[in-house]
Amino acid sequence: MLSLRRLFSPRKPMRHFALLDATGRCSALRQCSRQPTDGRWVEVCETREAWLGAPLPACALLTHDASPVQATRALAA
Repeated sequence: MLSLRRLFSPRKPMRHFALLDATGRCSALRQCSRQPTDGRWVEVCETREAWLGAPLPACALLTHDASPVQATRALAA
């Protein structure tokens, strides 16, 4: 049974990831709150089954300008 605290607490948003093989082709798709650590996972803007077995389009890849730690340090300075 869920507690009220857990029911009303904010959840981390789900992020989209694609697993790239040695040739750069997408071999798996996953949605989770943190980046998987096993394999060569890259964050993408969405998941599309059409990407499986094919190279990812450049517009699908998400790039992060700064990690949260670096952004926090910049604000604190």
